[in-house]
Amino acid sequence: MTQQVHIIGGGLAGSEAAWQLAEAGLHVRLSEMRGGGDTTPAHDTDRLAEMVCSNSFRSDDAEKNAVGLLHREMRDMGSLIMRAADKHRVPAGSALAVDRDAFAAEVTQAVESHPNITVVRERIDALPVHPTIIATGPLTGSGLAAAIAAETGQDALAFFDAIAPIVHKDSIDMDVAWMAARWDKGGKDYVNCPLDREQYQAFVAALNAGEKTEFKEWEKDTPYFEGCMPIEVMAERGVETLRFGPMKGVGLDNPHTATPDHPNGRWPYACVQLRQDNALGTLWNMVGFQTKLKHGEQVRIFRTIPGLENAEFARLGGIHRNSFINSPRLLDAQLRLKSKPNIRFAGQITGCEGYVESAAVGILAARFAAAELRGETLAPPPVETAMGALLGHITGGADAETFQPMNVNFGLMPPLEGPRAKKGDRKKMYTSRARAAFAAWKEGSKVAEPA
Repeated sequence: MTQQVHIIGGGLAGSEAAWQLAEAGLHVRLSEMRGGGDTTPAHDTDRLAEMVCSNSFRSDDAEKNAVGLLHREMRDMGSLIMRAADKHRVPAGSALAVDRDAFAAEVTQAVESHPNITVVRERIDALPVHPTIIATGPLTGSGLAAAIAAETGQDALAFFDAIAPIVHKDSIDMDVAWMAARWDKGGKDYVNCPLDREQYQAFVAALNAGEKTEFKEWEKDTPYFEGCMPIEVMAERGVETLRFGPMKGVGLDNPHTATPDHPNGRWPYACVQLRQDNALGTLWNMVGFQTKLKHGEQVRIFRTIPGLENAEFARLGGIHRNSFINSPRLLDAQLRLKSKPNIRFAGQITGCEGYVESAAVGILAARFAAAELRGETLAPPPVETAMGALLGHITGGADAETFQPMNVNFGLMPPLEGPRAKKGDRKKMYTSRARAAFAAWKEGSKVAEPA
């Protein structure tokens, strides 16, 4: 099969881009270095679309949340990633979380069995001369990263990303912990481990004193991404920081403290939540507990959390260096490298942050490439939409001098016109406007319906 588009990288963005192009009738070569003798510091398998951090795609609320709106738009575009996520979702309240192993297996099978896709386990170290989408993610190999830097003349920006531990459910003491979602929204989908004031303050002190991973000299000035901050870095910002972040106890009635005056129980001073990580419900992810503590310290300190005294860890937390390009400076509105327009970029290497954001940019890169190969031009989605807002941010909406990774959010969209409404109403106004704009764009651009 003669390739028409070469995709480098088999993560969520690369897998999605390959699927979109193949469904459009184009022949794709998908190069993935894992499985060909190479690996990365964060991956455990050679499956396509492996989720290396959280197992959550975050909110699935398309009425009041920008991420949920992005889910909806991706489904409308025939997203393979969303199809696999919907098929292998696990309970997570109003969020969309998945069994990460089943999800990756589903995507891998779909991509490898598609007649228009050839998956090759190989490492690419040079920029190709034919139509290409680079979707190597934040862990781009050193050879290709050097080739990108040589072509652009720009030093790659970088930040640290951290991974949260995963706990075996049967090692959690449910006589101390309990099942609930905050404010009882979405069902009893989280394990909650309560801490009183003394326990919380001792925990914060242990985080601050715990032995951390040491950085190499060239890594020391690399900033963290605010949306994935290590738990001990947050603790360093002040003793109360975690109580207003991942360990907030508000909205969680602890039934173990029920009294006649408080039949549902009281809110804990602080609380650690764990979210289901696989379909069997045997593995649970410590929400917001990304960490750079050394492994022995993680076990010691996290076992001081009430309910986790005997916790057995299926995976301990870790940290890795993520790289991304200065997209507002280097890419045009169709994700092409300005100095070498046969090259497009997609996924986290563009500076979008998050699983669904990465896959969404993969959709767009593929759709733009398909249109170009047909001799057509696909207009970018309107900035009033989730996909258009994300694209606009990374291709020019952000300040190139201060560019940092960004999740999709309503702040990337144009302000609403008219009098200011209540917060909840404004969110609905954003999503209503976005749906209308997205539908008009699909109709006017003759965007293909999902297969």
